[in-house]
Amino acid sequence: MYRANRLIYLERILAAGFITAFLLVGCAPQPETNSNLHYVDPHIGGMGHLLHPTRPNVQLPNQMVRMHPLRADYLDDQISFFPLTIISHRKGELFGIIPYSGLVDDGSWRTRQTYDHDLETVRPYYYSTYFIDSDIRTEFTPGSKTGYYKFTFPGKGNNLIKLQINQGGEWHIISGNTISGEEVFMGMKAYVYGEFNSSGNGTLNQQTRVNTRKKTSHSEPVALFEFRTEENQPIEFKYGISFIDAAQAKANLDSEIPGWDFEGLKNRGEKAWSEKLGAIQVKGGTDAQRRTFYTSLYRCYERMVNINEDGRYYSAYDHQVHESDRDFYVDDWVWDTYLAQHPLRMLLDPREEADMLQSYVDMYEQYGWMPQFPLLYKDDPAMHGFHSTIVFLDAWRKGIRDYNVEMAYDGMKKNALEATMLPWRNGPKTELDYFYRENGFYPALEPGEKEIVEEVHSFERRQSVALTLAHSYDDWALAEMAREMGKTEDYKYFITEAANYRNLYRPDKKLMWPKNAAGEWLDIDPKFDGGPGGRDYYDENNGYTYAWQTQHDIHGLIELMGGREDFTANLDQLFREDLGRTKYQFWAKFADATGLVGQFSMGNEPSFHIPYLYNYAGEPWKTQKRIRFLLDVWFQDNIFGIPGDEDGGGMTAFVVFSSMGFYPVTPGLPVYNIGSPVFEEVSMTLDNGNTFIVVANGCSKVNKYIQSARLNGEPLTRPWFTHEDILNGSTLELEMGPYPNKEWGASPVAAPPSMIDETSMLK
Repeated sequence: MYRANRLIYLERILAAGFITAFLLVGCAPQPETNSNLHYVDPHIGGMGHLLHPTRPNVQLPNQMVRMHPLRADYLDDQISFFPLTIISHRKGELFGIIPYSGLVDDGSWRTRQTYDHDLETVRPYYYSTYFIDSDIRTEFTPGSKTGYYKFTFPGKGNNLIKLQINQGGEWHIISGNTISGEEVFMGMKAYVYGEFNSSGNGTLNQQTRVNTRKKTSHSEPVALFEFRTEENQPIEFKYGISFIDAAQAKANLDSEIPGWDFEGLKNRGEKAWSEKLGAIQVKGGTDAQRRTFYTSLYRCYERMVNINEDGRYYSAYDHQVHESDRDFYVDDWVWDTYLAQHPLRMLLDPREEADMLQSYVDMYEQYGWMPQFPLLYKDDPAMHGFHSTIVFLDAWRKGIRDYNVEMAYDGMKKNALEATMLPWRNGPKTELDYFYRENGFYPALEPGEKEIVEEVHSFERRQSVALTLAHSYDDWALAEMAREMGKTEDYKYFITEAANYRNLYRPDKKLMWPKNAAGEWLDIDPKFDGGPGGRDYYDENNGYTYAWQTQHDIHGLIELMGGREDFTANLDQLFREDLGRTKYQFWAKFADATGLVGQFSMGNEPSFHIPYLYNYAGEPWKTQKRIRFLLDVWFQDNIFGIPGDEDGGGMTAFVVFSSMGFYPVTPGLPVYNIGSPVFEEVSMTLDNGNTFIVVANGCSKVNKYIQSARLNGEPLTRPWFTHEDILNGSTLELEMGPYPNKEWGASPVAAPPSMIDETSMLK
């Protein structure tokens, strides 16, 4: 229903009176029949269940110019403008452009443009839409630091193109076909230099922009260019973006788009995406599954983005321009991305991942703290935890070591010992952090007790259980990194701290539970208490999700819960436990806990690993059942096809891994848990020239259970394999059937490893 290329597109253009010759030049691009691009539909997830929708981003993989039409979501039939680029994933837009038919003084340029969804084409490298009131067609294709718009007006007459600034700044009209501008945002500047293919009459003006949600308004500078066009004459606008200066913006444009070849730039973009999406080939499955899979893979390349410009980059971490022959990346929300997006990139793009890790190190040297959410304009200490530590360990153990590991370790250790753990805060330790290191848990307030620590965020609160669990995992990763580097004393200290999660396990409830400063259990309802998102104790989810946040020591959690049988019974109950209230009551407080199955929330990142935990307790057939069910129910190929905040690849990387049939439950251990592939065959081309293959004989919607397995022709009786197996170009062959083989992978010795006592088996 939501496919990008439609015959109706041509029919509507004909109805609008466009000449046949124009149509033959080409409206929508031809289907990429020899490429996996054919399956990508950026509209998937375009209507959020409760929170943010996905955006139909048009960009080159991991490059900084990103464009999507500014509208509320897929249901909105009006477009406010097209950004020249965005600041960061979901963090605003830089500059903007939109065409109109008319004159400056008729005021039409102050309105939104109405479009028809069926006349919109969105490919990763190309965008086109048709405004049905003004009969204007807009096209866009991106470069790395550049963009190229083409506007085709319906007939002879006066036509208008508006360029706007969204945050603050000014335009400089250089001539009738040349403009530059700068936009000031979050303590830094963006620069643009652009050229039209025709000369027009340019004037400066102001417009008022209203934020209806916040009930605020502000004045924005706009540049208005009037063009006298012939029938079907396109006005083209190409531009360069820089975070260094206006001269560099022009240099970026001159380097990437020296002429007026829209099709050439578009073809280069198509080739870049075809190469990226061609790294994984699948056979079997349904068209819908392939659309979901390759659209998910496309999403994984939205972030991080490279802002190195001709060997220089501006860093907001020290507000300096640096020279570097190495790419510099920003825009990462590592609370989300450490789970699956970074691990996926370590397989598909290990050299790029190394550059990203070195960028973290560079930011630490420039800023003084290892960043948490390194955005373009600052480190945003969103969510909780220092999970870049886990990414560094994961990369190191997977052979990605081309970064300054000593400096990285200094940053990880400094964050662990000197930075506050409080969510949404940067800076030195507080009294609560000292308490944590002395007592092994973050203290919670009694229900209704007033906060007395001024550094605690008024909305995000203490998140006492979530912080204890997250930093236990972070400290495990730091301990393991210390061990890798021969830092014995650090290892001894942090490996002890890695067990702090045990201090909040409450045996009679079989849940992680908050304690007050005296070490006493609080009297709470773990399903519903703790304020919005349960943030007094948890974070965006309730106690049922946070019962399982010990990826680094799953066997330790099994022991705490009373053994394998009690563990699996508890896990079963998670998917069956009722809300204890109506859905609207629950979601009014837990808006992030979407994609519910019982108390399991598929729509939020802390849940990703949970369905795979059956592998550790001898019932991998239940993992196979759960994974297939969750993929089928919550990740369909329509505008509702992503159950939560996708966060620029953070969630869809889970879909890519799980659809292939395996998942990295514990980043930091080079091990993958086997689930249930949705395809009969998956082949992944690796950076080293090898190909890793997963064959699922007889795989279908019904045949989701593994009957037996072989790795390189040898019987495999355990539900996991190693990163080395992938790098060696192994073949994992699974025999699938309609009923579970409850014996396969059931032995205790077949369970995947966790924590330190079992990592030696991987060496």
